[in-house]
Amino acid sequence: MSYEKFAYLYDELMQDVPYDNWLEIINANAKKYRVDGKNLLDLACGTGELSIKLARQGYKVTGADMSPDMLAVAKAKADAIPLPIDFFQQDMTELEELGEFDIVGIFCDSLNYLEDEHAVEKTFKGVHRLLKEGGIFLFDVHSVYKMEQIFTDASFTWTDEEISYIWNSFSGDDPLSVEHELTFFVRDEKSGKYDRIDELHYQRTYPQDFYERMLDQAGFTRIEATGDYSMSQPGPKAERIFFAAVKP
Repeated sequence: MSYEKFAYLYDELMQDVPYDNWLEIINANAKKYRVDGKNLLDLACGTGELSIKLARQGYKVTGADMSPDMLAVAKAKADAIPLPIDFFQQDMTELEELGEFDIVGIFCDSLNYLEDEHAVEKTFKGVHRLLKEGGIFLFDVHSVYKMEQIFTDASFTWTDEEISYIWNSFSGDDPLSVEHELTFFVRDEKSGKYDRIDELHYQRTYPQDFYERMLDQAGFTRIEATGDYSMSQPGPKAERIFFAAVKP
């Protein structure tokens, strides 16, 4: 799956994403787990929208993403403000030595783009290595309920004068996986005509106890799951599960 063209549409399409809710979750967990430092690694940072919001709140942010196009957008936005955010091209399953961090986060269900259990395991171990003792790992994923009841065989549409899309979602070959078939129509300012862009995105999730087991095996403690931007346990119809875990 390539973000080459999608990167430049991303912010326009994600205007309604509740980034402030992620900020509240991050701040609440930093307080709950008594994290003193402000060094934060934003893995799969995309176009840097959350990285920038975190930096504005006083975090010393490093952003990493595997897409050079996403990173180019993120860097341009941060430089224009300006904000001192370092961005690196990194695959979350093959993390290099980026430093030591008080908080590592994988937000906006980015972890669901990993293809299999082994990739999740490698990512968790890499995150554990980059965290300071007492540091916390935060991430969120689509729930089993959302995969089975909301995404499977669903269609979504959105229309605007500049960008429109048709989004078809159907079951993937693997358990609890979906493939998102996206077709965008983007207006060209010069000609007034619409360019068509096609994307295929794959996501996979696992039951809550799988993530908890993988975190435990990677060496994390004080593992806790909450649901839908709250600090409460996930209900049976929670669509997004948040995890917090500590490196002892």
